Amino acid sequence: MTFQQLKYVITVAETGTITEAAGKLYVSQPSLTKAIHELEKEMNIVIFNRTNKGISLSREGDEFLGYARQVLDQAAILEDKYKGGHGGKKKFCVSTQHYSFAVNAFVDLIKQYGQDEYDFSLRETQTYEIIEDVARMRSEIGILFLNDFNEVVMDKILKSHDLEFHLLFIAKPHVFISRNHPLAGREIITNEELEQYPYLSYEQGEHNSFYFSEEIFSPFERKKNIRVRDRATLFNLLIGLNGYTVCSGVIDEKLNGKDIIAVPLAQESNMRIGYISHRKGMISRVGNSYLEALNQYLQ
Repeated sequence: MTFQQLKYVITVAETGTITEAAGKLYVSQPSLTKAIHELEKEMNIVIFNRTNKGISLSREGDEFLGYARQVLDQAAILEDKYKGGHGGKKKFCVSTQHYSFAVNAFVDLIKQYGQDEYDFSLRETQTYEIIEDVARMRSEIGILFLNDFNEVVMDKILKSHDLEFHLLFIAKPHVFISRNHPLAGREIITNEELEQYPYLSYEQGEHNSFYFSEEIFSPFERKKNIRVRDRATLFNLLIGLNGYTVCSGVIDEKLNGKDIIAVPLAQESNMRIGYISHRKGMISRVGNSYLEALNQYLQ
């Protein structure tokens, strides 16, 4: 098994076709096909299912791909550390819940590493996908929160995926509402006062459990619920419907607009916001720079 074969497998999986992958790798299709067959034979697995309609990752191939990414990512980190980071395209991916500070830090990272070539990804996505991204090394870092309600379950899930949680800061829950909301003038808001207004939350797909929610679970019944997939829709509904959501309280006018404000929420446990990383991995130089940028905003 060679690094080159692992790169071949990853490129074929990303492009979806041998033809496109061969062009991207500057090798002939027969050479690429032969290299993958030899790897499958050596590892005694079928990485790609082959049909008349093309190829697709097998179940064991998808698992193998996660390990292949780990090997190549760690090799890249070693080269960056001991070769002084000279040359080559910088790569970095972070998966996160919908936090403005995560976006701000990402912008600063690109400004810092904005050379001629780079390949950076910011994935604002569902909580379970964040865990899977980091577990499979699609992302180097994942950003999410723990609190008294979800911590026991989340700890078990993180450990089962060989991940660890690192605290960034502790936040008191806040209500995000429109500046023109009837409760906008309050110094603190209670759940009882919010009862008549629509509650907005991020949809978690097939893993739509209270434990994976981006918003803190509350024993207080919310009678009007709206779930959305993206930040822009959520903020538009906050304004248009006098809705509300519950978050960390860290807000940025450039991203969220001047029409959204944060007001402390009474009677809820604190949110421990942090990042997850793979226990068997090392944080790259770019990853550490991103964490430094995060801490600048969180201070």
